[in-house]
Amino acid sequence: MRDKTTMEFYDRIKNIPPVNQGAREEAKRRWNEIAHPLHSLGKLEDYVVFLAGITGEFKVEKPKKALVVMCADNGVVEEGVTQTGQEVTAIVAENFLKEQATAAILCRETGADIFPVDIGMARDTSVPRRKVGYGTKNMAKEPAMTREQAIQAVLTGMDMVRELKEKGYGLIAVGEMGIGNTTTSSAVVSVLLEKSPKEVTGKGAGLTGEALARKVKVIEEAIKKHKPEKEDPLEVLSLVGGFDLGGMAGLFLGGALYRVPIVIDGFISAAAALLAKTFAPACTDYMISSHVSKEPGTGMVLNALSMEAALHCGMSLGEGTGAVCLFPLIDLAISVYRGMGTFQENSIEPYQELLL
Repeated sequence: MRDKTTMEFYDRIKNIPPVNQGAREEAKRRWNEIAHPLHSLGKLEDYVVFLAGITGEFKVEKPKKALVVMCADNGVVEEGVTQTGQEVTAIVAENFLKEQATAAILCRETGADIFPVDIGMARDTSVPRRKVGYGTKNMAKEPAMTREQAIQAVLTGMDMVRELKEKGYGLIAVGEMGIGNTTTSSAVVSVLLEKSPKEVTGKGAGLTGEALARKVKVIEEAIKKHKPEKEDPLEVLSLVGGFDLGGMAGLFLGGALYRVPIVIDGFISAAAALLAKTFAPACTDYMISSHVSKEPGTGMVLNALSMEAALHCGMSLGEGTGAVCLFPLIDLAISVYRGMGTFQENSIEPYQELLL
């Protein structure tokens, strides 16, 4: 039985608008008129078409860019599934504000703004608070959170998109910081894809083979204990997820609802995107993947989202680092799209599509 808040949430995501197919076609025509071999810029051309469909305007401009980093702690670290303790979450989260974390430095160099959010860290810091709770419970022993907390986390992400759009941001990358969140992400992906935890679980920030086996066993037992149903994403999130995952899922849903393109980062971000798709399949039209991380479940999730990432850098840092690395490619694509002359302007015979 759904409460009033949950019903209002589902009513909101029913209103996700379709992308503008007319603008997409206009953008494709513009690319075909530009004096270059047809489709020779590959995904760079796709990025512009993607943005045109979301903004509804084929004259695509470089967007104001942001990275939102959802920061939260996870009770499952009690089970020895991580190399470091929970205290690291708060340390790195505050470093985002000091430009001493990797994602913050990348944002500075790519002209993006960074917005760390305390959606559920175990202690208070100087990071802006939208706290659902002081860390989740240990999913190995009890549900990670209540359904009320799960919906609050998702709504927090959706509200962030609305607020950033009102401030003029037109492209948002989704990152996270939370010791133990590869464990929760693996649990969520295992349930949603109906894959064994062993198939989708990796070493995270760095585990020995013995520690990885323990991590897999913890996930297996948590799923067996709670029996989450994949058709109920709120249940999956509340039983074996994390506050950061809920907030990130909300960012993806908010992007679709408020017509803002959202960039997926690595495995954890992709797990949240998959969760968002379970809530509202139409939201995937507003997502773009950035890179393929080293976590074994990443490729499986991207396949489930019908997406192919452009960057294969062997990254696995998280924080939104891979997503931010996509920003310059998008800017470069837009520069060519807007600045290059056409076949007609150069008195060149246009290329023709070749039929196989």
